[in-house]
Amino acid sequence: MNITLRQIQIFTEVVRCASMVRAAESLHLTAPAVSMQIRELEAQVGLALFDREGRKIRLSTAGEYFLTHARRMLMVLKETNIAMARLKKLESGLLTIGMVSTAKYFVPRLLSQFRQDHPGIEIRLQVAGNRERLVALMQSGELDLAVMGRPPREIATRAEAFAAHPMVFVAAPNHPLMAFGQFPASELEAHPLIVREHGSGTRSTLQQFCAEHHCELRIAMEVSSNETIKQAVMAGMGVSFLSLHTIGLELRSGLLARLNVTDTPVMRTWHVVHLQSKLLSPVAEAFRYFLIEEGERYLADQDRELLA
Repeated sequence: MNITLRQIQIFTEVVRCASMVRAAESLHLTAPAVSMQIRELEAQVGLALFDREGRKIRLSTAGEYFLTHARRMLMVLKETNIAMARLKKLESGLLTIGMVSTAKYFVPRLLSQFRQDHPGIEIRLQVAGNRERLVALMQSGELDLAVMGRPPREIATRAEAFAAHPMVFVAAPNHPLMAFGQFPASELEAHPLIVREHGSGTRSTLQQFCAEHHCELRIAMEVSSNETIKQAVMAGMGVSFLSLHTIGLELRSGLLARLNVTDTPVMRTWHVVHLQSKLLSPVAEAFRYFLIEEGERYLADQDRELLA
């Protein structure tokens, strides 16, 4: 088959956009040009890659198989470019970082520091709602690096710890539990709890903590957003279990208070992760090293103030 890389790139963009018109806009081409390239690609393959119903398109069975191989070819092309960039020792390029939503409270500040030494770098951030979504983004090859708590076991990755990650129980400052000194986790059973959704690292850590302390918590609300949880806790709807790194502003301003539950904070670890099969670009390698060297100091300074 006499297929061009440009045709493969156009095909994968049409799949991503689920529309030839939107793909054309994304690629800065005309819709007829995109349609022509897809027709020529299908002629080379000898099969229809899309099922068409009016303006709606969806992948055919042949298209689904072809997409798998097209992504592999584009990944090889990207790795070739990375290898050439290493030889040139470039200090520019695109860095794609994925993170769980909890990490968005500190990763941008670390990236800002990193950019001071590498001003020519373009950065693309992808905030996944939870750990499962982040693993999917890594698996599809869309990320250079990921910042997360628990490294995935589903796929082969290289995970390196770079900072401690404290998890704490929080409440509104006027909550009745604030009158207690230190108290056991069992005291929480009488109070409604607002929690993250299943699949999030925060929820998994909470479940493990409860199992270890033989307590059953009364879940009143499940929310997929740290910001929404904080607002609900401030409104007096219940207590919650959150990363210390998400609530610094609220603790300092007195909008939230940390509950002194026995055996907390629960200490977990932040990791920088990438696929074992992925050849890191010079830019990604530099940021990985920066996180390992600077991440612990930066977060430890914040934690020391908030846990005092």
